[in-house]
Amino acid sequence: MAKNYVSNSQESTRMFKNDFLEAFSKVNFWVPLVIYIPLILFLTYQGLVVAELPIWLFLTLLAAGLFVWTLTEYMLHRFVFHYEPKSRLGKRLHFIFHGVHHDYPNDAKRLVMPPSASIPLAAAFYFLFNWLLPQTYNYGFFTGFIGGYLVYDMTHYAIHHYNFKSSLMKNIKKHHMLHHYSDPSHGYGVSSDLWDRIFQSGFKNRLRANE
Repeated sequence: MAKNYVSNSQESTRMFKNDFLEAFSKVNFWVPLVIYIPLILFLTYQGLVVAELPIWLFLTLLAAGLFVWTLTEYMLHRFVFHYEPKSRLGKRLHFIFHGVHHDYPNDAKRLVMPPSASIPLAAAFYFLFNWLLPQTYNYGFFTGFIGGYLVYDMTHYAIHHYNFKSSLMKNIKKHHMLHHYSDPSHGYGVSSDLWDRIFQSGFKNRLRANE
């Protein structure tokens, strides 16, 4: 089996010569919680108290946002993070955004998305959904969407650093470990293998195809 990583150390490898850029490429796992939990509370307040959305509607929108996140997670991982351009600059950008994680999968400071990337992405999705949805609906929808992102980030960190006891989490971890250590061209779902099942990009489907 080919070795699909450079090092399993939890220590960080240096990505930039510039110390300022290097600092922004690393983040502790709890930082997204500090940033986005207050945002979730604010949006919930805006939706339920200020906009007076019925709680059933708010929860329905929240569930819809969470569902859309699961597809977004899959699509970003498969078609953006794993897209490697042929040019030298393209390869460098791919390494910065995702390649470093595959080369150093247990780097503890590069397992959640740094705010320098997550905040612009979150803002872009917020304004997109605000444009697509009826007025005030985004309070519930984006709460579910960004909540799904937090689950993804925390799950990803835990997968690489914790030994789970529940069979559900063991299966989620196994799915992601196969992506890292067996075949990075399959198993793009991190917090769930739902879309890998739907698009037949999971490992069981690959094994069946090879039989």
